[in-house]
Amino acid sequence: MALAGLLQADGRLGAAPVIDPTRPAAPRSGHHAARAKNVIVVFCAGAFSQVDSFDYKPELIRRDGQPLPGNERLVTFQGENGNLKRPLWTFRPRGECGKMVSDMVPHIGNLSDQICYLHSLTTKTNTHGPGENVMSTGFVPDGFPSIGAWSSYALGSENQDLPSFVAIEDPRGNPQAGPNNWTCGFLPAQFQGTPFSTTKPIRYLQRPRGISISKDLAAREALGRLNRRYARRFPGDSELVARLASYELAARMQLSVPKLTDLRSETRETLALYGADDKQNTIKAQFARNCILARRLVEQGVRFVQLFNGAYASGGRLNWDGHNKLKPQYDHHSEILDQPVAGLLIDLARRGMLEDTLLVFCTEFGRLPMFQRGTLGRDHNPRGFTCWLAGAGVKAPFSYGATDDFSFAATDDVLTVHDFHATILHLLGLDHQQLTFYHNGLERRLTDVHGTVATEILA
Repeated sequence: MALAGLLQADGRLGAAPVIDPTRPAAPRSGHHAARAKNVIVVFCAGAFSQVDSFDYKPELIRRDGQPLPGNERLVTFQGENGNLKRPLWTFRPRGECGKMVSDMVPHIGNLSDQICYLHSLTTKTNTHGPGENVMSTGFVPDGFPSIGAWSSYALGSENQDLPSFVAIEDPRGNPQAGPNNWTCGFLPAQFQGTPFSTTKPIRYLQRPRGISISKDLAAREALGRLNRRYARRFPGDSELVARLASYELAARMQLSVPKLTDLRSETRETLALYGADDKQNTIKAQFARNCILARRLVEQGVRFVQLFNGAYASGGRLNWDGHNKLKPQYDHHSEILDQPVAGLLIDLARRGMLEDTLLVFCTEFGRLPMFQRGTLGRDHNPRGFTCWLAGAGVKAPFSYGATDDFSFAATDDVLTVHDFHATILHLLGLDHQQLTFYHNGLERRLTDVHGTVATEILA
């Protein structure tokens, strides 16, 4: 206890940001100069296969059909595995850098000159819901704040008419862990992510029928006066003040959100770039509109946007969980994913937004280089998988870390999810060891007691 007191006095322990309860979303400065002001996370739910996309392994191709050396009878999440299976798509050199990326994601691959690939990610679990928890919150159990909530808690927002943290749902539904991915956990409730959708209205933001804008504004003004009078009677009630601030933000969102989500002002060229004009594949067009919405949100100063690709359904029909018939499943999903995400990266770059926006591509874990015995699909692989970053503060083109010759396990410059989170926070100007919140007798942080910034990838 004495040591903790001395360390706190010397500023050696984590320090919570100073938050004005009347303006919880007010912009705040971080611990050091930030390279990124905003973050967009593209989260491929269901465990996106690095074997078939970004992690090129010539030895795997050569040994197609042979047992995995040393793991000939490996039993994993769904049972016993068969022999090695080569990538189901052809890998080709992409961009001027010649990065080998498969034909499954050619649009993304062609932008490899702008991408920093991380080939050595590892995680704590091989189960989807807990895996999503780890990638979003750093912890396997429920109840911990997501990285978006930590970011908005630390830095606030640059737009007081919009939430600082938004989660854009996949057109087909939610990922398996659902709101755990954008939860505020034990942080104050105002830092919870706000779910958005381009296919359905945002609940509770619609003005009642028959009420004009002028009457609605007049009612809000009168209610605001009453709320402020009530707050003055109880000056020490910070929770009340924070709740009033949340309600006032919701009221302002009634005006700001409909304009933001109305994409009719986008040019035909922009819609075509993302694939939002695809009349043959409506899910792709809807996901493309989500990507455009993500760009519009960060343009308006939203701090952190989670953009989900894939929704929970048994058998992986709506996501990347390719256990049984991976090829036709991934052919369908990759068409939905590839052009819209590439369009987002191109659009951010041409608008000059990549200078201070970090684009993150991630999944909860990868897939094995073998087919499961008796199937045409791959089981879960938490031992080594690929995520990537693009934009503010990262080297590009660049590849960091590696798996073994078969993309089975990370071997070089191994990264944990805690390292991944620490690096993202660092780019936002935050020291992951200093960003803390006192809860249940502990100074909690996103990275628990772990995490190291991957300084080798920083530009």
